[in-house]
Amino acid sequence: MTMLRDSKLWTASGVSLTFVQFLASLLLPRGLLLTSISDSVGILLMLCLVLAFARNAVTNEGRLRSVWILQTVCWSFWLADQSAWLYYDVVLQKPIPQMFPGDVVLFLAGVPMLAGLLLRPHLLPSERSTRLGIFDFLQLMLWFIYLYVYLVMCWQYVTQSPDLYNRNYDRLYLIEVLVLVAALGSLIRLSTGAWKRFYTLFLGAVLFNCLSVVAEDRAIEQNAYFTGSWYDILLTASLACFLVVAVKGRGLRPTAGTTKDENYGSWIASLAAVAVLSLPVIIVANALEPSAPQKIVHFREIVTAVTMFLMALLVFIQQRRLHRELQRTNATLEEASMTDPLTGIRNRRYFAATIGADVARSLRAHQQGSEPASRDLIFYLIDIDNFKQVNDLYGHDAGDRVLVETARRIGSVIRAADVLLRWGGEEFLVISRLADRRQGETLAHRVMQIMSERPFAVSAKREIWRTCSIGWAAFPWLQDDIESLGYEEVINMADRALIEAKKAGKNRAIAMTPSLIDPKVLNEHGAEPFVEELHLHIVGRS
Repeated sequence: MTMLRDSKLWTASGVSLTFVQFLASLLLPRGLLLTSISDSVGILLMLCLVLAFARNAVTNEGRLRSVWILQTVCWSFWLADQSAWLYYDVVLQKPIPQMFPGDVVLFLAGVPMLAGLLLRPHLLPSERSTRLGIFDFLQLMLWFIYLYVYLVMCWQYVTQSPDLYNRNYDRLYLIEVLVLVAALGSLIRLSTGAWKRFYTLFLGAVLFNCLSVVAEDRAIEQNAYFTGSWYDILLTASLACFLVVAVKGRGLRPTAGTTKDENYGSWIASLAAVAVLSLPVIIVANALEPSAPQKIVHFREIVTAVTMFLMALLVFIQQRRLHRELQRTNATLEEASMTDPLTGIRNRRYFAATIGADVARSLRAHQQGSEPASRDLIFYLIDIDNFKQVNDLYGHDAGDRVLVETARRIGSVIRAADVLLRWGGEEFLVISRLADRRQGETLAHRVMQIMSERPFAVSAKREIWRTCSIGWAAFPWLQDDIESLGYEEVINMADRALIEAKKAGKNRAIAMTPSLIDPKVLNEHGAEPFVEELHLHIVGRS
């Protein structure tokens, strides 16, 4: 209700000011009073536009807020230019100079307007376009400003030529309008619903404003224009149309992007690349232009060189950002490839990537005679007892819940230096780093206890009890011959211990350790293990 009341208020303000301009142009003779009223109406309308778009910015966030801020900047430029007109017309009471320095403000007003549209306010931005698309956008805006300095300002400040100044200004303004119309036409084609109606209204306001400005310029060239003439009625009405645009855009919200959004980003990047590549062509054409004064040629060379440097700097920053994004993406992909998607713990790929360093660290600790309490690797293979029954009786979703909860429980009792992996199916592997094999049963006891002390929730209303079986072995296999077996064989020993625990009735832990026998016998048997089974059994419900 409040938004509707505000919309009517803004619209009524635009209509009222247009009507005041109409009455003044119709009833008042040419003179200071008509000039004052006409300029004041223009200033009030542009002030309304600044406030209306600024209010849109306050009530939004993200990229949509940036769009409305850019529109606010646009009409702030127009307001500044109109204020200069009022100063000359009413205070100084003399005409605006033919090559007025404030013309650049009027031209630049179209840049933030176009910039806001290029941000495609109807779409939610992707993370990538937000980070990297801004650089393509800045390159295009810099190129557009460069064209104004190159084509217009040189005839204003370097070598004064009113004819070339006006001709180039009018051509560049026409290009600006055509680009704006093309952008709006593309947005109308790509959008739907309220956004399509908004862009269509915006396009109508742009075309109406362009026609009124062109008509006013023609009248100025023919000495037929004066402030407050009927040309100002057209201009005032076109500004009121933009006020309706601001009102209609207030309640709009962006929608999710599509493949077309990515295509658009690619197109903008290509256009920015063309803008960069056009600079050497322009500077060559400048050098080959026979009629241009030498001062103009030198000025354009300097301007082009500065612009090339700024664009190259933008490209450099963009490439740095892109490189960092690529690094982040690779790190994310690598992290995802080493993580089990169901339980969120590490997987065999992580094991393959890190086990070499763990083994080397353990061997180095043994070779250097480090304390026995912190030099072993202990491999624990943990298997959920009777897990198949969970899937068969309660479904695979219930089985997944048990696996996730098992990973959480095991992870809660291991040390920060230890690693928990999903080894396969219902089997988990814990690698206890910098450990003491003499205390290996401590971790096994904690795991068995945490598994059996409370039930697992398989649904909102059902809980079941489960235990686990554990087999473990320490690396190096022989402390006086640390290279007798590799870590793969030691894991096989832990697997054999797990099998023995299952055979012995489950819900128990068994360690595989070598017997203290004659090393010659050990060598004759190919370093096969002579088992001293350390049984650990915890009473639980299965």
